[in-house]
Amino acid sequence: MNTSAQHYEVIVIGGGHAGTEAALVAARMGCRTLLVTHNLETLGQMSCNPAIGGIGKSHLVREIDAMGGAMALAADRAGIQFRILNSRKGPAVRATRAQADRALYKAAIRELLENQEGLQLFQAAVDDLVVEQDAVRGVVTQSGLRFEAPSVVLTTGTFLGGKIHVGDIQYGAGRGRGPPAPTSGPVVYTKKKRPQNEKTTVF
Repeated sequence: MNTSAQHYEVIVIGGGHAGTEAALVAARMGCRTLLVTHNLETLGQMSCNPAIGGIGKSHLVREIDAMGGAMALAADRAGIQFRILNSRKGPAVRATRAQADRALYKAAIRELLENQEGLQLFQAAVDDLVVEQDAVRGVVTQSGLRFEAPSVVLTTGTFLGGKIHVGDIQYGAGRGRGPPAPTSGPVVYTKKKRPQNEKTTVF
C-alpha cells in the first residue's frame, strides 16, 4: 500500500447528482476539492427517467439553481422537451419539467466539472475510509492511494453495498447491471449510523 497521502480540503466520493453539486460548491467556495468516482464516464449520469423537475420536485431544482447549482444549467443545455404540468389548474399545483437527453446532460455536467477551478477529478474505487477519533479524515482507494481531507462527503447513493435480488439469488450490482459502489469501509462505517441499507425494488 502507498502510505504517502495527498491532501485536500474537501473530498467527495461519488459522481452522481449530489456528488457533482457538492464538489462544485466546495470548489467555488475556494476549497481545494477532489471528486473521486469509480468511472469518470458516468459523471452526472441520469436514471432511466431523464426528467429534471416535475410535481413536488421543480421547487427543489429552483432552490439548487438559486444557490448556484449545476442541475438546472445542465438541463437547459440538454433539454429536449420542456413542459408546465397541471397548466389547467391553479398556480399552487403547477410545476415545470424538463426531459433531457441523457448523453448531453452527462456531457454538460462533465464540462462544468472539468472547467471548475480548484476541483480535481480522479477515477478510482474507494475501498476504505480513514477514520481517526470517530471522525472521517480521508479515503483509501482499491489501489492503495490515500487522500486526506478534514471534510469528506459520501455521495455514493443507493449503490453503496448495492445488491440485486432476483428470486432467491442475490448479487452485488447497481443500475442496469452495472457494478455496485465498490466499497467496504464506507459500508461498515455507515452501517453504524443506520440499521440497514436502503432498498430499491426492480421489477
